[in-house]
Amino acid sequence: MSPADTANAIAVCIDGPAGHGKSALIERLRRDLGALHEGGAEVSKRSDGAPAASAVAPVTTLLRVKTPRREILIVDAAEPRERLRALESGAAGGIAALLVADARAGAARKLGTRLASLQVCGVRDVIVAVNKMDLAQWHEERYAAVRDVATEAAGRLGVRLHAIVPVSAQSGANVGTRASEAPWWNGPTLAEALEALRPSGRAAGGPLRLPVENAVREGGRFIATGRVESGSLAAGDAVLILPSNRTATVAGFAGGPVSAGMAATGEAASVVLDGAAAIERGDLLCSPESPPKLTSVFDADLAWLGRGELASGRPFALRIGPREVGARVTAVHFVLDAEDGARRVAPAAGEGDVARVSIRCDAAVAVDDASLLPATGRFVVLEDGILVGAGAIDASGYPDQRRARHHAGDVVPVRHQVAGPEREARSGHSGAVVWLTGLSGAGKSTLALALERRLFDRGWNAYTLDGDNVRTGLSADLGFSPADRQENLRRIGEVAALFADAGMVCVTAFISPYRDERARAREAAGKRPFIEVWVRSPLETCERRDPKGLYAKARSGALKGFTGIDSPYEPPDSADLVIDTEHLDVEASTSLLVDFVVARCRRGPG
Repeated sequence: MSPADTANAIAVCIDGPAGHGKSALIERLRRDLGALHEGGAEVSKRSDGAPAASAVAPVTTLLRVKTPRREILIVDAAEPRERLRALESGAAGGIAALLVADARAGAARKLGTRLASLQVCGVRDVIVAVNKMDLAQWHEERYAAVRDVATEAAGRLGVRLHAIVPVSAQSGANVGTRASEAPWWNGPTLAEALEALRPSGRAAGGPLRLPVENAVREGGRFIATGRVESGSLAAGDAVLILPSNRTATVAGFAGGPVSAGMAATGEAASVVLDGAAAIERGDLLCSPESPPKLTSVFDADLAWLGRGELASGRPFALRIGPREVGARVTAVHFVLDAEDGARRVAPAAGEGDVARVSIRCDAAVAVDDASLLPATGRFVVLEDGILVGAGAIDASGYPDQRRARHHAGDVVPVRHQVAGPEREARSGHSGAVVWLTGLSGAGKSTLALALERRLFDRGWNAYTLDGDNVRTGLSADLGFSPADRQENLRRIGEVAALFADAGMVCVTAFISPYRDERARAREAAGKRPFIEVWVRSPLETCERRDPKGLYAKARSGALKGFTGIDSPYEPPDSADLVIDTEHLDVEASTSLLVDFVVARCRRGPG
């Protein structure tokens, strides 16, 4: 084969429900087009010699065939998990899919789920072979039924359908030669459609994304090895290292195929970094001007192939590029109906389902939305080392947890002449932050204001921060985007810490739905007492109360991103105090809160 032919080769993964004729179609392609090579796939290796996360399973069959103008590598993975692994392996590099569907009545069902699974794995280019047309007597309406379902689903999912070809794998009609039985068909044969296929592949340009497969230290420098998934980098470029949020400068490249001192999209590179910033496997080198989002929680469309149901709370390992972290599902929002592709509200996803879920990771990970940067917006799910799912990330509704770094010399803390113990001795209590968290309608503001009143009546210095008095002043410049909400809570945490430093008990009443946000507020308090109080009440009760009418607006679609409806709430793992306002009235809840705070903050008599 000439170099031009090799450059023109494509990889196609064959997919489709059991019994629809995948094996028969592969055999027909082998016989009609001629197999150049056939055998089991080899497991690819990472740079450190271990099997790659995206390695094709050894039992996957590879068939090479050749049309008059190009070579086609057909990947046939018999088991769903093997197929998922093969798709995950090749999608970033431009693998396409050949989806086989039975032409007979009812066989168009589940096409939407199949296309959704392909899309989640990063496949953007699909050819549909409407098989067993001979058993459907080559009736055009049978073909049209499958075509219409596939076209609607592909349009909804953003998948490119290059051709939908009626074929008979049994007779070979419309596979390599035109079907005389279908005078109504004037489109290509399957071989012609495959020959004309031009997969999308990786888009050149874009912001730098280089997942680090391996890192070694040589002298005072680090060498990071990986493949450029987006953008390019050259000697002298500054790069941001995530998740550590440190920067370094590219000093050059160590060996490898990189030429002219630059590595571009799709190229493997060993990048020599100047600076003291340590780097390790799983880090991401990215553009400082256009970084990904650093977050431990995001939404995703997930194709599930694990044993049993995928429900809220199920733990697993999540791998994004070479980085692997523990994770769990916090909510299942809906499952795509296998019959018509509609969104069906369900508490769990079954094997073979594609579901919209919220996921929390044990540590922050650098992610892009899959719709913007597919190569760094997709992940795989593993249980006991076995691949059981793949997903496409949508973090658009979540704030970036990456914080700007300041040079130590730029900020000089003020040394007060009044010490903390002096303040405590005068007031009889320590300063503290009392952080009330819970769903809207749980009773946070009611309890916060009651606590402030009771403490003041005892002669204590106390003040409440809530949404209204913060939004009209301190955060008047902020909107309600995820980033603005995060910044609002950051400011509240810092201001509450200053109140506590001044010897006051600062009470806050905010939903603060994410554990990370509450952890940052605790961190801001430093050594000052920080009391996290979970005002617990179930969603149904809070929605029934709906004191501000917000749940009604959220249910009607007028209010987006409302916690509990279309945005998750993460209960505290270990709150200092839990107040069950579903069963306790205001007086009992207030007494419980006051007694707890007084016991934690009292100093000396009184």
